[in-house]
Amino acid sequence: MLHISGGNIMAALSKRSTIYLDPVLHQALRIKALETSRSMSEIINEAVREALAEDAEDLGAFEERVNEPLISYERMVKRLKKDGRI
Repeated sequence: MLHISGGNIMAALSKRSTIYLDPVLHQALRIKALETSRSMSEIINEAVREALAEDAEDLGAFEERVNEPLISYERMVKRLKKDGRI
């Protein structure tokens, strides 16, 4: 059983880390935290989750196409021109 006194479960399960922010980003983050009644940690966690999810999607697309035949750059450009994409 998990017992937490004086804090919430999210804080109890979180890992502490030191990050260095550009002063302008830090000020913008503080303002956003105040405007949204959220902690700076919550906002940073959300942003990191979203960035990692995008990376996972990209990696998934690469994995799906791993068995496709390779074509040269020149051949790809030729194909794109033929299809009217460039």
